[in-house]
Amino acid sequence: MKIIVLNGSPKGDVSITMQYVHFIQKKFPQHELKILNISQRIKTIERDDNAFREIIDAVRSATCVLWAFPLYYLLVPSNYKRFIELIWARGVEDAFKDKYAASLSTSIHFYDHIAHNYINAISDDLEMKFAGVFSAAMYDLLEEKERKRLSLFAEHLFDTIEYNVPTSRNFRPLIHSSFEYVPGDVQTKIGVGSQKVVVLTDSKDEGTNLGRMLRQFTGTFSGEVEVIDLNEVDIKGGCLGCIQCGYDNSCQYGDKDGYIEFFNTKVKSANILVLAGSTKDRYLSSQWKLFFDRSFFNTHIPVMADKQLGFIISGPLSQNPNLRQALEGFFEVQQAGIVDFVTDECGDSAEIDALLLSLAERLIRYANDGYAKPASFLGVGGKKVFRDFIYGRLRFPFLADHNFYKKNGLYDFPQKDYKSRITNSMMMLLSRIPSMRKKIYTERIKTELIKPLQKVLERE
Repeated sequence: MKIIVLNGSPKGDVSITMQYVHFIQKKFPQHELKILNISQRIKTIERDDNAFREIIDAVRSATCVLWAFPLYYLLVPSNYKRFIELIWARGVEDAFKDKYAASLSTSIHFYDHIAHNYINAISDDLEMKFAGVFSAAMYDLLEEKERKRLSLFAEHLFDTIEYNVPTSRNFRPLIHSSFEYVPGDVQTKIGVGSQKVVVLTDSKDEGTNLGRMLRQFTGTFSGEVEVIDLNEVDIKGGCLGCIQCGYDNSCQYGDKDGYIEFFNTKVKSANILVLAGSTKDRYLSSQWKLFFDRSFFNTHIPVMADKQLGFIISGPLSQNPNLRQALEGFFEVQQAGIVDFVTDECGDSAEIDALLLSLAERLIRYANDGYAKPASFLGVGGKKVFRDFIYGRLRFPFLADHNFYKKNGLYDFPQKDYKSRITNSMMMLLSRIPSMRKKIYTERIKTELIKPLQKVLERE
């Protein structure tokens, strides 16, 4: 059978992801796996209709499409996202309909479920038969157990196709509203004081709900609010995956475009950052993904720490929790304070006005108070994934991360808590004595757990 592999790596064949595809090719030579480099050639694909049509024709002739990609910022790379947008923009959805599909990624398992949910949803929207996910850690291929797992994944995929096995549809179609938001008069003005407020957007068009929401939101402030259209930022291309930034946060693009200067002078310097965009397929636009991907010159350093974040989204966000979790997860790991999401979903202009005013008020108040809600599992778990990998296998090439983590106490491994280690050792010994074990677990444990907290209450 013929499998078309849509390669999402900007490094083309010189990518970790493609080595997993090559392994499948060697193990199953009876099947044709044709690799098409998408991300690496996106500018040609956008510009040259023949190049785009060749890819679509290959998809039409295939039995299955394998979406293969590295994870970039909780999703597929921006160039890959742009190709997916072109499928709808150029009306070639029918080429994918009823084809089997599967996804294969390589990463450090940092929010890999977000990327696979996205591809699964895209496949469902294209009316494909989504047959499974394989999410590999970068160097799983070195382990015999993981090679066997990859072989079985491929074998099961080929059997699913050969025997025409039915597949579940995991994501229902999004329902878009025709509601037109009409902003009312701004009754209250909020002073920004010493806070620097920056709004990033991919559209200022006031013929859209997003553009009108932006105008209403910025109009609630009496001080200066800077609105930056990402389309007007000089960005020559997407992240190259070269990891040159790993040593000292120097990007290969350097001063070849204006992205780094824009990020350092506008984004990093803001106290309050508002992200405004419209949903496009199952995410925001590829321009937004480009913004996130290129920010990787900061590597895994939380450069958004202590900023207040707000989101203004036009589109069915509540039907797309995967997108919301991607944004929440990223900024929680970045140690930013997420204040709220405001959308146009309620279909009531007066309510949207009130929500935008509330967002503006809380952004200023939280910034003035230095308040940020505690991180959830999204932030805590994500931070630990980075911590462990930077301390371990990825210390080189990510020396900039290692130096930052070491200097700022991010290597907060539990085993360094010597007091807890001593206490645990003593209690484990005591629990071996039946009478002590019974007393601890039936009489003492509940009160002992709250004692440290009660001491704080007594002091307050």
